[in-house]
Amino acid sequence: QVQLVESGGGLVQAGGSLRLSCAASGRTFSSYAMGWFRQAPGKEREFVALIGWSGRTTAYADSVKGRFTISRVNAKNTVYLQMNSLKPEDTAVYYCAARPSGQTEYDYWGQGTQVTVSS
Repeated sequence: QVQLVESGGGLVQAGGSLRLSCAASGRTFSSYAMGWFRQAPGKEREFVALIGWSGRTTAYADSVKGRFTISRVNAKNTVYLQMNSLKPEDTAVYYCAARPSGQTEYDYWGQGTQVTVSS
């Protein structure tokens, strides 16, 4: 069982930056690939970024590539999403999720943190 708690969301002006954190419980955190997703009002949840268990593998949605960076510190059971050059269209609730390495489905989800980017 893995519990995930996101933090770091807030209100920021366009062009600004935020860093989201996702703290995980459990001793097996390092065996999970981690992902960030977001859901804007009236829209479906969409993939933002993922990172493999070791941190060597990352992937990003085209809409955030070059602006967002995902990272993890396994010793702290934490995954981060550094968001730079934020745009109003980045406004959404951001969720972190965990999936066992080698699996395509995410088994665990956090409660989400709100990010609002003003123009």
